[in-house]
Amino acid sequence: MAENKDRNTSKAKEQKSFAIAEMLNLHQLEKWVHEKKQILLPALFLFLLAFPFILSNQYLLTVAIKIGIYSILALGLNVLTGYTGLVSLGHAGFVAIGAYTSAILSMKAGLPFFPSVLLGMLLAGVIGVVLGLPSLRVTGTYLSIITLGFGEIMKMILMNWQSVTGGTLGIKNIPKPRIFGMELTVQNYGLYYLALFFLILVSIFCFFLVRSKTGRALRGIKGDELASVMMGVNVNFYKILAMVISAMICALGGSLYARLIGYVDPNTFNFDVSTMILSIVILGGMGTQRGMYIGAILLIAFPEVSRFLMEYRFVLYGVILVLMMRFRPAGLLGWKSRLPYPLSHQAKVDLAKESKELV
Repeated sequence: MAENKDRNTSKAKEQKSFAIAEMLNLHQLEKWVHEKKQILLPALFLFLLAFPFILSNQYLLTVAIKIGIYSILALGLNVLTGYTGLVSLGHAGFVAIGAYTSAILSMKAGLPFFPSVLLGMLLAGVIGVVLGLPSLRVTGTYLSIITLGFGEIMKMILMNWQSVTGGTLGIKNIPKPRIFGMELTVQNYGLYYLALFFLILVSIFCFFLVRSKTGRALRGIKGDELASVMMGVNVNFYKILAMVISAMICALGGSLYARLIGYVDPNTFNFDVSTMILSIVILGGMGTQRGMYIGAILLIAFPEVSRFLMEYRFVLYGVILVLMMRFRPAGLLGWKSRLPYPLSHQAKVDLAKESKELV
């Protein structure tokens, strides 16, 4: 009875999400964007390239870099939560691993930026496997508690391993990335283009991941885990794989964040960071890629834009979240994740041939 009631509630919310999308003409907008993507994508790319010269304000440019970094973090968590359906409340731990590993290897071992970032991602991937193994037997709230505990454990390690992490004092004067001897900073727009490069790289990776066999398996696990098992999907393997991919992408974002602010300590990667990343995923729409960019822009830029409201801006922020929960519980683009899975061109051709043969 309870299961049927939950299904009916889920269907009602799904129908409501589609109805609101239709009312706001989001489907028509999506169709128009799809038709004009050959023009819109190059135009957007050129705009992003020219953005620093158009803006010419270092503070706002720093905010834009933070939006790019949080978009990367949201894309990483979206692989685990949006596509696989596993909710994590401790992804700040993976962000910290990437930030600290990159900073320590650069300052103490003298490694260049890219090798230190890669090693930080690999370490996060290994820890993702370790975290994923005991998580296979739990789901839902229990999994969230495990990941929450992981985030707090990482914070305690960073606080107490003083000989390596600097303890509560953290790591100061983290060097900026260097490429061909040139230091990349906010002032010379180098950090902006570096963040943009990695954002495009991660976006392309996620785009092809969700359309691959692995992506279909992840979405199948989210839709119905039991049905996926009966179809021969190795659920345990793909759950761990999703955790590893998510951890590595978040470690990449953490490395960029450490180079941007130049200082990290255990409180830099607290529970608020985990909730911010999860809020971006939920607000933008779980299981959608464009929603991650929209969610990051809104949640990172809104507090900066609304500073003139002083203490009232947090009230406005809460009101917006309550309205989202009431009218758009699936997120701004959440209805897109409920659309039928897009078949490839070759699959459509094969289906057409089989249909002709049957006729």
